[in-house]
Formats: sequence, C-alpha cells, structure tokens
Amino acid sequence: MCNLNKKIEDLLSAISFAEAGEFETAKDILRENRRVLLALRGGQIDQKTLKYTLNTCKRIGANLDILYFSSETDDLILEQFLKELENEGIQYMLVKKKGGYFKQEIIDYANGRKEIVFVVIESPDSLDDCKGKHKGLSDLWQNLQCPLVVVMESC
Repeated sequence: MCNLNKKIEDLLSAISFAEAGEFETAKDILRENRRVLLALRGGQIDQKTLKYTLNTCKRIGANLDILYFSSETDDLILEQFLKELENEGIQYMLVKKKGGYFKQEIIDYANGRKEIVFVVIESPDSLDDCKGKHKGLSDLWQNLQCPLVVVMESC
C-alpha cells in the first residue's frame, strides 16, 4: 500500500509541475521510477547494444544503470558512451564489478530494484554460436523478475 501511495504522490507532484509550466521537472519526477539495466563485459562492448540502449532510454524516458564487468580500469568505448548519455540528458549510474560476466549478479541487481523496467545484455554465453546452439537462455535467467532483452549480431 505504501508503494501505491508513493506512486500517486509522485504523479500528483508531476501534474502540479506540468500545470505550472515546469515540464522538465515533471519529467524528472516521473523518470525516477523507471530504469533500464545494461550489463556489459569489458573489452567486448558492442556499439549496437549501446545504441539500442540509448534509444530505448530516450524513447521510454528512463534512466540507466550500467553493470560493467571488467578487470580493466578504463574502456574508451564506455567513456564515449557515458559522454553521449550526458549529451542526451539521460541520467546514469555506473557500477563496476571485477571479473567476468556474472549472470547471478545481474539477476540479483535487477531483482533487488523494482524500478528496473528491463535488462539489456549482449549475446550471452549460452547463445555463442549462430549455427545451432539456440536452445534458449539458461535456466538461471528464468529467475529474472523483469524482461530480458538480448542484442546480438545476426548470422
């Protein structure tokens, strides 16, 4: 019930700001409740995945959480993407994790935050090969409590 009251309160606040001509403030109030989670592996970032995520955040008015799994300190492609997010006015939060691509950490992060609308990943390990390993996503992904979007190269 508290969650419903908070949503109604936010909606009424946004309406008040919009009526006063403060459209950006109204958008910001509503945007706070919608986030997209993008999971990336260092050294293997695909431009197509970044473009898809940026366009989706703009279209649905969502902020972005980025889980970045890498042992590297900096990634030029990621830095350029963060600048592009800033230029487009998309608020983001970057969470760096050491190590590889951890499905369980992605699931735990997304399931622990109700404002996550969906998760975007690059082609997962279970879909390595375009010629016959399309058994579907692993059983672990079944535990994800929001939609999963997989961006992959076509064969």
